[in-house]
Amino acid sequence: MSHPEVPEPWLRGTLTEVPVVQRAVLHALDLAGEDLTRWCGNLTDQQLNARPSGLPPVAFHLRHIARSLDRLLIYAEGRSLSSEQVGAMKAEMDEGATRSDLFTELNSALEKSASRITAFDVNTFEQSRNVGKKRLPTTVAGLLVHVADHTQRHVGQAITTAKIVTA
Repeated sequence: MSHPEVPEPWLRGTLTEVPVVQRAVLHALDLAGEDLTRWCGNLTDQQLNARPSGLPPVAFHLRHIARSLDRLLIYAEGRSLSSEQVGAMKAEMDEGATRSDLFTELNSALEKSASRITAFDVNTFEQSRNVGKKRLPTTVAGLLVHVADHTQRHVGQAITTAKIVTA
């Protein structure tokens, strides 16, 4: 867990065997897991599902992080989403999530994503990729960087919502 006396993952000198772009993405995912555990890991099921002022619940952000990692990496791998992935995306706002289920899904997604991220060949980073139904243009590297920044965006939203529901 990240504490003031422990540097953030990117400052720990870890994963030095991993190429730099993938290392940065993995460090962002490590930080996400640590921060979500620290700030949201002790919330009750009720707090995880709460919608203060109509905001999306912490449960949504945890599910969205887990499931969007899979979707973004599918695109980076040059594949298309399955109907199961689309259905899972549509269920991200579902009510009644439990802390156990949410963190099991999140931690599994972070672990599986790390393996998938390290599997990319750095020589493919400039390859074109398309995202979504509109097939918007990007690259393998663009998707990998977005895995990090998109995840961190939702970590911040989850933490802010957690602070509101516990205030």
